[in-house]
This record gives sequence, C-alpha cells and structure tokens, in this order.
Amino acid sequence: MHPALFYRPGGRLSLTELSAARLDGDVVEVGEGYMPADTIEGAGARALSLSPLVPPGTAVSGVSAAWVHGAGDAPPSVHHVSRISVSRQRIGPSMRVVHHERRLAADDIRSIAGVWVQTPEATAVSLLLSSARSAEDEIWLHALIGVSPGLIDAVRARVLPLGRRPGAAHARRILESWRLRTW
Repeated sequence: MHPALFYRPGGRLSLTELSAARLDGDVVEVGEGYMPADTIEGAGARALSLSPLVPPGTAVSGVSAAWVHGAGDAPPSVHHVSRISVSRQRIGPSMRVVHHERRLAADDIRSIAGVWVQTPEATAVSLLLSSARSAEDEIWLHALIGVSPGLIDAVRARVLPLGRRPGAAHARRILESWRLRTW
C-alpha cells in the first residue's frame, strides 16, 4: 500500500476530520490510522499503520506480526517489536509497545510497505514457544495458522529439532495435538 493512501491523525487531516470521514464512510480505521474505504486492507496497510510505533533498528514481531499477516480483525492492544540491528538501542518505555531484546535473524524478517516485519513462519514459531507463558499468544497462533494452514509443517520442522529451550516441551505437546486436528 502506498503511504499516500494512509492517513494518520495530525498529518494531512486532524483526528476530528478523520473521524468525520469515518462516520461518512469515506475511510476505515486500520491500526493506528485510516485508509480509504474502497481499498483492500492487506499486510501493507496493517504494517504501515504500525510504523509510528516501530523504533529504528526493530521489526514488528509476535502478536503484532501475526496481525500484520492477516490473523484477527482488530490489532492487539499492546504491540511487540524485536531488535534487528547489531547494536542495542536505548528505547524509552511505552505502555503500547513491548520491546524484545532478542535479535531476529536476517532471514526471519522482511520489509512490508517499508516496515520490517517478522516472517509468518518465524512469527508462528515464536508464538508457539511463548504460548506456554501467554494464552494470548496461543490464540494469535491459532488465528495465524487459520489464515496460513501451510505454516504447520514449516513450524513443526523448525521446532521439533530444538533441544532444551524455554517453551519447547509445551510447543511439542501443541504440535502433537495438531496432528490430530484438521484445519
């Protein structure tokens, strides 16, 4: 999606003008902004909507990346970003964004509408491993698998060889339950 078709409050239009346009049916709300009602909400629009929340040297990850890739209708209430730069940055605390220090591999990210986003496969793996600690991650994982059922085999291939690691035993139990389930 071209950035000219995406509106943020305070940019070309104020929040009041965008709200009025939304009531008139001219724009729809997507994440942190608005886009014309007659355009398709895809990964580009969703990624672009999160761009003000993504500090330089980071990529959208976890539940936020799942949303960008089409899982769920509404964005998560708190967004997640992970470090992609070699050096660590000082990022101020935010109530809206969780910053993960673990660096993402170069082949686990891609640029969507100029915003770095974790790939669907890497997102599914990280959600699977973290689902032992967070029920929300498991919900987003199932939503992501629902829109990309082909991910199951790729996730299984990456997770089963893992040794001892936090969340790995739980992840294997979930993978075993998936063998019995039809998507």
